[in-house]
Amino acid sequence: MSRLFLAFSSPFWLMLLVSVRDFWLSLPPLLRGLTFFGVWLGLWLPIAVVLSFALGWHPPQPLGNKKLPFLASLYILVPFLLWGVITIEGVSPSVYGLGGNTQFLGSMGLGWFLGVICLTILFTQQWLFGWFKWSFPNFNTSSEQVSDTSKSSVSLSAFLLTLLVNLILGLWVSATEEVIFRGFLQTELQGGFSVLISAAIVSVIFAFAHLIWEVKDTLPQIPGLLLMGMVLTLARITDNDSLGIAIGLHGGWIFAIASIDTFELIKYTGKVPEWVTGIGGKPLAGMIGIVLLGVTAVILTILKY
Repeated sequence: MSRLFLAFSSPFWLMLLVSVRDFWLSLPPLLRGLTFFGVWLGLWLPIAVVLSFALGWHPPQPLGNKKLPFLASLYILVPFLLWGVITIEGVSPSVYGLGGNTQFLGSMGLGWFLGVICLTILFTQQWLFGWFKWSFPNFNTSSEQVSDTSKSSVSLSAFLLTLLVNLILGLWVSATEEVIFRGFLQTELQGGFSVLISAAIVSVIFAFAHLIWEVKDTLPQIPGLLLMGMVLTLARITDNDSLGIAIGLHGGWIFAIASIDTFELIKYTGKVPEWVTGIGGKPLAGMIGIVLLGVTAVILTILKY
């Protein structure tokens, strides 16, 4: 261990670290952010190629249920890259809105509760208007195997386990994306632009980055994703530059939508056009999703002031 430490603390490695730091800090804020994404994708592409062969997938096939391995392999690199940036810049993780105290966890809980409650109210109103019907699963409490043809039946334990998985995945995805976009990228851009312009640039990159997974289903959601990015930036501002509320809010949305989609809880009646409820069943691709984001922005503003 001591030899390894001495090797990496030699003048060569110290000079290399200083050179990398000087080069990094000399870059304009936007170019610094794009360089980060370039390095991130450069490290991920070889892994993606190996996964493509292992899973038998190749473009332009839709990813379908193969999306999670690709997503996991991409997002697992983020902590290492962020650690590298923090080391090079010599800053604290709090600069990017991160914290490890109870206040941060409390903010996450508040954000998650707000996200789930807002979605619940929004869907309840649509149900009252007759825009869709609830399709709750039938809980099978017996120990017998559920028939494959009975898709509406599910054991209570499987239901609860799925909710737990959606909760964990939602928080993991939201934490990763918020650290990258509202944390790192927003902070870097504010070194050369105003908060509003930085938020606009981050939201554009955030929205169009989703096209990497699915173009056809994502295109109608671009306006909603742009507004979503702005609202999540507002969440960081509301939380005194911390990412707690933003991570929780984002995670709550993912949890609620994923749970609804997994159990097919909603069946639209067709009383209103798809552009109202969401094209392809995606709330962000409809006016109802825009309303949700607007209401959330109002609540965040009230919390701030």
